[in-house]
Amino acid sequence: MLYLCVKWLHILSSTVLFGTGVGTAFFMLMANFSRDLRAIAFATRTVVMADWCFTTPAVIIQPLTGLALVHMAGYSLTAPWLMAAMGLYVFAGACWVPVVGMQIRMKRLAADALASGTALPKAYWVLNRWWLVLGSLAFPAVVAIFWLMVFTPS
Repeated sequence: MLYLCVKWLHILSSTVLFGTGVGTAFFMLMANFSRDLRAIAFATRTVVMADWCFTTPAVIIQPLTGLALVHMAGYSLTAPWLMAAMGLYVFAGACWVPVVGMQIRMKRLAADALASGTALPKAYWVLNRWWLVLGSLAFPAVVAIFWLMVFTPS
């Protein structure tokens, strides 16, 4: 029963992690495409909050439950599929950590522009390009992790 509870928590947290990532990325992309400063300020503020409330706990829960499942199922940490999944997770995390900082900076830039009645500075759009690049790299890594988890050798 413990194994199933840990597995459920692992699947639930992966769903929250992936769903929040896709949802907030779409939300922020649409706000940025609109070029509407109020929408951008709202979106960046909401995305940063979602990262703290949903993404961060899921990022912590994933490796804890994953390692517990590996131990309970008797898998070796050096199994190729598991090493690939862990490598992809680290890679996606290496993309996500700077994105969090960028989102916080983008939130501040948007709030400042809204408060002062000025346009978004060029720095915002430079950060947005890097945000898109890093997100475009992390997304397929997470999709590949899902594939590895579904097609795990018995």
